[in-house]
Amino acid sequence: MEEVEKVKALCRELGEEHLVRAVDSFVSLQKELSSKKGEDFINIAILGFIEGILVSLSRKYEDEKISGILEEVKAKRAELEEKFKKPRVPLFENP
Repeated sequence: MEEVEKVKALCRELGEEHLVRAVDSFVSLQKELSSKKGEDFINIAILGFIEGILVSLSRKYEDEKISGILEEVKAKRAELEEKFKKPRVPLFENP
């Protein structure tokens, strides 16, 4: 997943190697569950995890690169989440 690689590269650039290991561990764990839950569902979980990391990094560092990747991740996650939303059923039908 491209976003994961961007976040890992950013963490390395910032000297946050422990976060790279955390991302790798989380992704490995989630990939093991993909056969049970479905790939899109797992990707949403991964994107949510790296979004949290990016929010934490944005509070610690003032770097526009963090903001840019964060916006990409949010957009991708929102796009995938749309697949899981149930359509709204109208309560009243117009005559």
